[in-house]
Amino acid sequence: MPTLCPARALTAALALAGALLSPAAAAQTGGILPLVSVGEKWPQAQETYEIRVSAQNAGRPLGLEVYSPGFNLADYVDGRRSEGYFGDELYKKNEPFETTFTLSGPGGTVTERRFGLGREHTWESLFSGGLPAGTYTLKVTSRGDGKNSFALRVAAPFALETSDFSVNARSTDAEGQLLAARLNVTADWAGKTLNLLNYDVDGPQEAELWAVQPGGARVNLTPSENGRTVTDSFVITPALVGEWGLYIRVLPTTKQYSNAIRYSFRLGEQAVRASVGGFTLPETVKMNNQLLVEVVDPQGRPIPGASYTLVGDSVVRPVLPAGYLPVDAALVTGTGNRVSSTEIRYQPGFTKVRFVARAPEGQLQVEAVALYGGQRLPLSGVPFEVAGRTLTTPATVPLAPGDYPVTPTPIPGSAVTPPLPGRVSDGAAGRVTIEYRVRTDLTLVTAPDILNVCDVTQLTALAKTEFPYRLPGRLNLTLPGGWTSDYPLEVAGEFNAAQPLRLKVPVRVCRTDTAEATLDPAGLRVTGQARVRNPGGANVTRTVEGGARASLHKSVEAAAQGYQVTLVLTVDSTLENVRLTDPLPTGGAQPAVRGPLQVQGPSLANTNPRFEGDAIVLTRVIPGTYTLSYTLFTDQPADRVVTAPDLGW
Repeated sequence: MPTLCPARALTAALALAGALLSPAAAAQTGGILPLVSVGEKWPQAQETYEIRVSAQNAGRPLGLEVYSPGFNLADYVDGRRSEGYFGDELYKKNEPFETTFTLSGPGGTVTERRFGLGREHTWESLFSGGLPAGTYTLKVTSRGDGKNSFALRVAAPFALETSDFSVNARSTDAEGQLLAARLNVTADWAGKTLNLLNYDVDGPQEAELWAVQPGGARVNLTPSENGRTVTDSFVITPALVGEWGLYIRVLPTTKQYSNAIRYSFRLGEQAVRASVGGFTLPETVKMNNQLLVEVVDPQGRPIPGASYTLVGDSVVRPVLPAGYLPVDAALVTGTGNRVSSTEIRYQPGFTKVRFVARAPEGQLQVEAVALYGGQRLPLSGVPFEVAGRTLTTPATVPLAPGDYPVTPTPIPGSAVTPPLPGRVSDGAAGRVTIEYRVRTDLTLVTAPDILNVCDVTQLTALAKTEFPYRLPGRLNLTLPGGWTSDYPLEVAGEFNAAQPLRLKVPVRVCRTDTAEATLDPAGLRVTGQARVRNPGGANVTRTVEGGARASLHKSVEAAAQGYQVTLVLTVDSTLENVRLTDPLPTGGAQPAVRGPLQVQGPSLANTNPRFEGDAIVLTRVIPGTYTLSYTLFTDQPADRVVTAPDLGW
């Protein structure tokens, strides 16, 4: 926007421009023309710059600084510019004017500073700390009928980039060329049209504009007229790939102390960004306000991804990574007060603030147990995986809050189901128990399993498993009647894959039956049988006059108690008073005794059995077979219980 005044040869140097090409300046990003924010009657309501923070540069100090952020009333007074004129200008006297700098990013506003009217150019720190990765936007907005010139810079390796911006070309710069921006043309632009637009230069008598292409070739650009936009177009070839410099030189024929000019860059219709900004100040210029903020853990180490936000000119608050918890805050240098662990109020000046925060941390306790016979036996040294680590039980693992799957390791001789994920909360311990359901086997062997009456056999009960950890066990043997042993029928101990638990007992077996072995606490049961050979038997046959014929067969078998005696009588004629002589064994400590007599035979027979001494008398029999049985109680050994029967009638 033009301001008409008598033409002058202006040679006064501004401190801002004096050292811009020094080695120190070369390390800074951007150009040397002051930027400008115009309050009214300008096609761009606000100036917008982008700062991209890569993942590898996250947390590095941004170093965003501004020179002359406020409006200097002494810069241009009564139509006369002061020494060190920077380009601030009110178009109406006594006009209020305010410029706001707002830095925002993925998480919202980072800082916002408002600057009003003053009488000097100051050097201010807008944001010196680090930022999380992302794209940040700095917006500069002015209110009032005038323009405010300022300079911006950021620390390496960051850059201020924009596709549409305003600069201020001053008459004090008439003897030098001023860099407005650097534009990087990439190889993928080849064949496309690059459009360089400028607005409101106010004609060729005010300034000359040009671009320096890769290789050093200078190409003049067309200066725009007052309130107009002009476009210079270039078809990109491989030779034009690289960095372009955009320059302005104010001509001695200028009629303005300062001239606000707007640049825009387009690739076809698409906006493309260039690097702008940068300044170098003499050592005599001191920063007016600087805020240094540390966000550290309790050990004093910087927290990756942490930053801070500013509220106005006097409040600073930390921005913590997800889950982090504030611990404390302190005003290290400067004037102010601690409001809380997340807020400090300070007075502008040199201020250093430290916020302390801690990472959220809880614990996950992982244990393993063997499920065995209703018991839960703790297991140590069992490998498992959690959060990418391999550990052994029992273990207490420090972890950030969250849900963590636990992957168990299979153990032979057991079955395991992956447990539910463990939940960790800040300051609390979650718990995961890996349960192994143990498999065990129980066998009972009788050797020999066929023997003579009251011979001795060996019973061996064996508890075994493939589980490598030691398990408690108790083996018990239960013997049936007619089986006896003088040895203990139980044993307690431990067993595992390498060592079974064994109970071996000699047993005297006097009858065919089954023993039982049990394993506690597993609750397993198994049986083993031994068969006893029968004591023997005897036969007798009688024939009488008339051709009547009868036979008698006697057999004796071991029973639960005593012996089972069976007499089988077969006749082919009707007989009266048949006598079956069956002597009892003798010689024992106690007399032998018969149990109740059972008789089965033809239904029409009238046997009416009765005992007469050693004889059993049947009153009347008809042709057929008769079975008589009773239990013999005696303490005689099996080989002496069989006596010879006799038959008569």
